[in-house]
Amino acid sequence: MQKSRQLALVPHLKISKVGLRAFQKVGVFIKPTTRFIQIFGHHATKGCYRLNQKQLRLLISGNEIEVDLGLDKGYVILTLGLNRILGLGFFINHFIRSQLPKGELKKEMII
Repeated sequence: MQKSRQLALVPHLKISKVGLRAFQKVGVFIKPTTRFIQIFGHHATKGCYRLNQKQLRLLISGNEIEVDLGLDKGYVILTLGLNRILGLGFFINHFIRSQLPKGELKKEMII
C-alpha cells in the first residue's frame, strides 16, 4: 500500500474549530441540533414523542400530527420505536411539526 502525497500535508493543517454544535437560538427558543439530539437524546426524561410509521410518513410529507403531550410550546425529541432517535419536532397547540432533515431520513432509508 502506497502512502498518499496528501498525507504529508496533514501535519501542517491548523484546526480552527473542534467539537459538536449543541444548540442554536431560533427566535425565543434554544433549539438543540439534530446531531446533538441523535447522540444524547436517549438521556432525555421528558419532551419526547414516539412516532409510529404512519405519523412519520405524515410528518415527512409536510403534514402535522395531532397529539396531547401536556407540554408547553417547544421542541420535542422524535423517536421511532424504542431506541431510534430521529431528531426534533416542534410542538404547538396540540400539533407536532417536523424539524427532521429530509436528507438524514433518506440516508437512513426511513422513507
